[in-house]
Parts: sequence; C-alpha cells; structure tokens
Amino acid sequence: MGIVQRGSNFGELVAIMQRLLAPDGCPWDREQTFATLKGYLIEESYEVIEAIDANDPAGHCEELGDLLFQIVFQAELRAREGQFGIEDVVRSIATKMIRRHPHVFADVTVKDSTEVLANWGKLKAAEHEEKGKKRRTLDGVPLDLPALLRAQRLGEKAAAVGFDWPDAAGVREKIDEELAEIEEAVAGGDPAHIEHEVGDLLLAVSRYAAKLGVAPEDALRSALRRFTGRFEAMEAEVVAHGKQMKDSTLEELDTIWNEVKKRAQEVPKK
Repeated sequence: MGIVQRGSNFGELVAIMQRLLAPDGCPWDREQTFATLKGYLIEESYEVIEAIDANDPAGHCEELGDLLFQIVFQAELRAREGQFGIEDVVRSIATKMIRRHPHVFADVTVKDSTEVLANWGKLKAAEHEEKGKKRRTLDGVPLDLPALLRAQRLGEKAAAVGFDWPDAAGVREKIDEELAEIEEAVAGGDPAHIEHEVGDLLLAVSRYAAKLGVAPEDALRSALRRFTGRFEAMEAEVVAHGKQMKDSTLEELDTIWNEVKKRAQEVPKK
C-alpha cells in the first residue's frame, strides 16, 4: 500500500490497520494487546488536550488522528476475536447520540442546557434499567481519571441529586474547617491522618471551584503551565548571571521570581 493521499476517508484508515495486523504486516503492531495499548490511548488523549490548550489547530488535527488510530486499532483487535468491529462502534455511538437528543431528532422540547442535562440523565437511567442494571448516583465516573477531574465529576453527580452546598460561601466555610483539621492533624503527627485531611481539603477546593464556575482540573493545569514558564525563565536568568540554581539563596531566587512574574503580568493579553 502506497502513501495515503489527501482526501483519504475513514475506510482507508481501517484498511491500513488491517494491513498492519496481517500475517505479513508490522511485527510490532501484531504484538500489541489491549493491555499494552492502554498507555498509548491515555498518552494520545493528553496530547490532544495539550494541542487544545496551545490553541494549535494543526497539532490538534494531528493528535486527533493519533487518537483515532488507537480507537481503530482496538476495534480491529476485537474484530479478530469475533466480538465487534469499528462499524459496530460507529453504529453504537450514532444510535446513542440520536436516542439521547430527542430535542433534536424527535419532538421533545427543552428550554435550556440544564434541561438537556436532566433529560440526558433520565435517558441514561432508563437505558440501564432496560439492560437490567441498577445505576447508582456516582456510577459512570472512571476510577482512573486524574484525581482532581474525578473529584469534579463526583461533585457534579452528587449535586445533581441535591447533595451540595447551596452556594459558594458554604463551601468556603468548609475549606476553613478543613484547614483547621489539617492543623490539628499536623499537631498530632500522624502521617495517615494528615493525608486524610489534606484529601478532604482538596475535595472541598474542587467543589468551591465548581461553584465559582471554574473547572478545577483546567485551573490547576493552567497554574502548572504558568509555574513552569516562570520557573524556567527564572532559571535562565540565574544561569545568565553565571550561577546555578542550587548555588543561589532562596532570597535571590525569590527576587528573580517576582521580577519574572511582574514581566509576565505586563505582557499585553491578546
């Protein structure tokens, strides 16, 4: 098979995958299993997020392609087991989206997105009942999600059934309470107790962010980007003065850090 030209369709990608897995295909691809592919699926998903955060359309397109390849790869492995193929995957999600959007594809009327989400939840519950599954409130949040994102999703699900603070002020009070409990745990010197209380604080902060209309995972990701950028700028300035980070005093580093932070804040925002 030659180089795929622009305009190639989804079917050609599936054909490429089938060729790679053929007896005379790629040895590496043929050795892969669902277990070995899990890491690549996670990695490609995060690279899609990085492209979105960087506002890089070209990179976004490329990374979506890499992610799509992982989906096609796993579907083809299942097809070889006689379980399902990529056509079944596409058909399943298409059917689900039509069923879950009766306000678009049927005669149901909704007034806003809040009502859309409420109907979505009811439809999901009905689907589980049809399958003989009893769905609990917190079901559907993957255990392997990043912890902060999982905290956000669990908080949303609990709030959907009324288990939530009425406003942001209530969560803010909870944060003060959790901080006091951390101080008590630190005074007690029990590492397990300290970890327990720090976890409770992070959970409360996650819900506080949601009350303020902020996605905590995105907020922390942005903060980490800022920290990384400022730290690297500080390190570059230290090296430019002929020193190393480990040879600088905390006071010196703090002064440079504040200068770097001030310069970053002075840059006009586009």
